[in-house]
Amino acid sequence: MFETEQEEFWAGEFGNNYISRNRGPEVVAAKTAMFAKILRHTDRVQSVRELGANIGLNILALRNLLPNAEFQAIEINARAFEQLNIIPGIAAANASLFDPSDWAPTDLAFTAGVLIHLNPDMLPLAYKRLYEASRRYVLVAEYYNPKPVDVPYRGHRERLWKRDFAGEIMDLYPSLMLVDYGFIYHRDANFPADDLTWFLMEKR
Repeated sequence: MFETEQEEFWAGEFGNNYISRNRGPEVVAAKTAMFAKILRHTDRVQSVRELGANIGLNILALRNLLPNAEFQAIEINARAFEQLNIIPGIAAANASLFDPSDWAPTDLAFTAGVLIHLNPDMLPLAYKRLYEASRRYVLVAEYYNPKPVDVPYRGHRERLWKRDFAGEIMDLYPSLMLVDYGFIYHRDANFPADDLTWFLMEKR
C-alpha cells in the first residue's frame, strides 16, 4: 500500500499507539507558545497546511493565534485522521505526504516532528511536497543535527533520523531564505516540549 517501511509503520499499530501518548491541553499550550514565537516573524498568514498532522494538535494551537485562517492537513494514520477530520473548518486528507495534492498552496506550509521519521531516500520528494504546498512561508520543526544520524526510537532502528532538514531544503530550493530559527527545550519551566529546533523560511 505504501512505498516505504516507515509509512507502513506510522499507518499501522505504532501510529495508533502514538495518539494516546501525545495529547492533552498541556501539549496544545506548549505548541501555542512555540508557534507564537514563530508567527511574530510572518506577515498576514491567512492559510496553513500541515504535512503529517496526526490528530491536529498543531492546528488547534495555531487556531489560538490565527483564528480566521484556513487550514489544510494531511495524515497517514487512519485512526488519527478520524480525530483530525472532525475539527471544524479544516480540509483534511488521509494520505501519505508523498502523494500529490490538488489543493491550492497556502501562505504557510510546515512539518513538526515528521521529517525525522521519513525514509531518507524519500526526503527530496518530501521537500518538494513541502515547497509546493507553500506560496510564501515554509516551516520545519524537527530534531536537528549537522550530519545525518540514525537514532534508536522506542526499540526500533531506521525509524528516526536527526539531520539538517532546513539546510537541505534551502540547498535544494535557493529561493528559500532563512527568516528565523529557535529551539524548544524539554526542561522549559512553563512550556516544555520535545527539544525541537524550528526553522522558518520564506520564498523570495
